[in-house]
Formats: sequence, structure tokens, C-alpha cells
Amino acid sequence: MPRITNIESALYRIPLPVTLSDSTHGEIAAFELITCRVRDADGAEGVGYTYTVGRNGGATADILKREIPPLVEGREADDTEAIWHHVWWGLHYGGRGGPAVLALSALDIALWDLKARRAKLPLFRLLGGFDAQVPCYAGGIDLDLSVEALLAQTDGNLAKGFRAIKMKVGRPDLKSDVARVAAMRQHLGDGFPLMADANMKWTVEDAIRAARAFVPYDLTWLEEPVIPDDVAGHARIMQTGGVPIAAGENLRSLWEFKNYIVAGAVSYPEPDVTNCGGVSAFMKIARLAEAFNLPVTSHGAHDITVHLLAACPNRSYLEAHGFGLDKYIEHPLVLADGKAVAPDRPGHGISFDWKGLAKLSP
Repeated sequence: MPRITNIESALYRIPLPVTLSDSTHGEIAAFELITCRVRDADGAEGVGYTYTVGRNGGATADILKREIPPLVEGREADDTEAIWHHVWWGLHYGGRGGPAVLALSALDIALWDLKARRAKLPLFRLLGGFDAQVPCYAGGIDLDLSVEALLAQTDGNLAKGFRAIKMKVGRPDLKSDVARVAAMRQHLGDGFPLMADANMKWTVEDAIRAARAFVPYDLTWLEEPVIPDDVAGHARIMQTGGVPIAAGENLRSLWEFKNYIVAGAVSYPEPDVTNCGGVSAFMKIARLAEAFNLPVTSHGAHDITVHLLAACPNRSYLEAHGFGLDKYIEHPLVLADGKAVAPDRPGHGISFDWKGLAKLSP
């Protein structure tokens, strides 16, 4: 088997066409993209990436540039599990989450891409394959949009082929949130999948009050109602709020998801492949959820995650959320009948416009 000879990383700042906002991160004018390219002794290459909402990208890129290469260069490229644990424990003392696990995620994605490319298989088939067509929703960062603008954005997403929608909640006045959810439900009609995301805004009591207020509007789920550290709080909301709960985009390991699942604190586990530890960790989280008869969803990086959910019998919805990346990818996500289609190209099938990205290097 070929050994890893080189790791190349880079940091780019991706401007957004309009400034976005949510209840916790505030205004977001750009995302940071951190890429990882792994090459083996045969000259084959795998590509991975992670991202931030505007800060800490430099720290992640620095870990990929300085800390990770000495840990993995010269190792067998196919030994993804061994490499994952070697890097996890190599970086463990300095950071069990944050930039360290984002860097590990980008590396792991690149290694799985390399493995699938060498096998001449699309990633979802290498992972076992279940169904290449994955139910998909459009996720917007739209907290501060007027109701009119929110509905116009929704119409745009419907025109693109989406058949499920997520909106933001967490405004200072709960009545305003309820009015917006009610307007969306009326606009979309009964039975149309509608999710709401609070981005950790509330206390447990506020979240329970909000969840109960949303019950008449038949949400598929309420996402991240409180901070991710409060497992018991999520369990209370599950027990008394009357609405299914999605959570996990801010959890950074399999073991953190285990705590949520065992405590009955989540209805839809929601890992992000770019920050939970990569493909290796994401698939373990999905299998853990399956063992507890829970559907798994996703956060971000839809161009990679479509492969992972296409290999999961317990998948629910893929979040489509490009963060402005589609402009720099040769083959953006394809929708068919409201479902995202995992491409049949070898690996994850993402081809970046490296020349275009080079202009965005800070």
C-alpha cells in the first residue's frame, strides 16, 4: 500500500453575497475555508476541508501545516482508523475540540477521498452504500430577514427543487418567532417539512416555552435550543417541550454524541463531518444513532455529507448549506425530486477551483 508523502493545507476567506445573521454568531460576512490535500507515493491525491464562521481558521490551518504532517507522513494512506487515533491522541492534550478536531476532520476527509479514488469508487459505495438519493432541506441564515423577505427566500429555494426548509428562530421576542413560524407554515402548507433553528439562544425554560408555542405548527424538529454543554437541559426540553429536538453541530466527538443519545436528549443527532472528527467519526455516530433507532441528520458540507448519508439506512435529511462554496466547486450538489444525489465520481467527487480560491487567500 502507498504511503503518505505530502500534506498541503491552505486558508481562504469566502465572502458571502449578503451579510447573514443568526441569534448567537451575529452578523456573518464571510466564511473561512481550510483545505487539506494528501498525496501518496503513487502521486494520488485526496482532498478534505473544514470551515469556520469567520474566526479561528488560522489556528486550524496552522495545526494542519505544523502539527499534523510529522504525525502522518510516511504512514500507510489506507490505514484511516490507525491514523485517526494517532492524530487524536497526538493532539489530545492541547485540544480535544476546537481547531484541533477541525484539522483532524479535514485530514480524515482527505484520506477517505484518497482511499475511494484509489478504489475507483464513489465514497458512498466504499462506505457500504444504501441509497444515492438523500432527502434534503434548504438551510437559511435568515433571522433578521423580514417576513416578506423570508417567504421570498423560501420561494427561491422551492424553485430550486427543495422540498423541505429550515428557518432561524431566537429573536428577542418569542411572539415574533411564533409569528414567523406561523407565516412559514401557512405559506408552505400542512405536512411540508419545516425545521426551526435557535442556534443555542435560550435558557432551558425559555426553550420549553418556545417549543410549546411551536407545537401547533408541526415542526419536523427544533434545532439547538440551548448550549451544547447542557445535556440534561436538552433532555428536559425533549420530555416537556412537545417538539422533536435536533442537536450536534457543536459536538466534537463520538463520545459527546453518546452522552446525548444515552440521556434521551436528542431526536435527530446532527454531526458535522468537518468538525466531529471527519468521515470516520461521522459514520460511527450514525451507526450509534441507528442502534438507538434514531434518524441521523447533518450540518454543513453537503457535498461531502451526501455520500455519508447515502450509506446510512437511518438517514433523515441532508442540510444543503454551501456557505458560498458552490462558486468554487466544479460540480455543485444536484437535486432530483427534492432529494440530493450522491455523485458517482470516484471519491467524494469535489473538484475545487484552486486558481479562483487562491485569490481569496488572506
